[in-house]
Amino acid sequence: MQTEIPSRSTIPTEVRTIAQIVADDLLLEGAEVDAIVCSLTDEQWSTPTPAVPWTIAHQIAHLAWTDQASLMALKGQEAFAPLAEAALRDPVHAVDDAAYEWARIPRTELLAAWRLGRVRLHDVLSRVPAGQQIPWFGPSMSAASMATARLMETWAHGTDIADALSLRLPVTDRLKHIAHMGVRTRNYAYALHSLTPPEDEFRIELTTATGANWTWGPPGAAQRVCGTAWDFCMLVTQRRHRDDLSLVAVGEDADRWLAIAQVFAGPPGNGRASRDLP
Repeated sequence: MQTEIPSRSTIPTEVRTIAQIVADDLLLEGAEVDAIVCSLTDEQWSTPTPAVPWTIAHQIAHLAWTDQASLMALKGQEAFAPLAEAALRDPVHAVDDAAYEWARIPRTELLAAWRLGRVRLHDVLSRVPAGQQIPWFGPSMSAASMATARLMETWAHGTDIADALSLRLPVTDRLKHIAHMGVRTRNYAYALHSLTPPEDEFRIELTTATGANWTWGPPGAAQRVCGTAWDFCMLVTQRRHRDDLSLVAVGEDADRWLAIAQVFAGPPGNGRASRDLP
């Protein structure tokens, strides 16, 4: 049975910082994924996911390990240094090796560790002083950025798990954090492919399941991307092939960006093959 966890901080909404807002949403996103996996059998735990060769166990193992790495980073550079140095010695295999190691933990123990870790991460992130930078495997980041990155990964890997079980995560306004990250990492995607980023800003116009509109960039921009927030988040996390999405690019630069967009760190992703998924 799923462990009962707090749904959000007790800090009044009107005085919460951006980091606290995102940390609260991260906690909720973890609970959504937990609701999918909490009743799985040991046999289902080994179900293959679209992230070949990872199973559901590997997906949860990765989330649990990265939460623990984040907690170590929040202790400071000295505490985090050994973990960072180990990853730098073998950056290609470090993430997979950690997932394989943690996936060997019995299902109930791994679930318990993941639940405890994500609650602790929420609590620590919510108390980080404004302006403090947190060391990481790449550049250091703010508490808000770390919370957003963890939310993105929780949603992306949760999507892999849901796909493996022919389910679908609820579509919520928490996607805005991922969409914003996707917009902010445009130039990063170009750099990963050794391309020069366009100088001009793009206009991004996304619609939500509730009919709201989220926009970034100047209204008169020549390069534009339009579609649903869900489709955009699927694209930038590379959980769906572009041909399976309804995003529309106007302009050559915008069209090229959608072909290489990547919100997660690391080398250029291989993306997913086009397939018929709900």
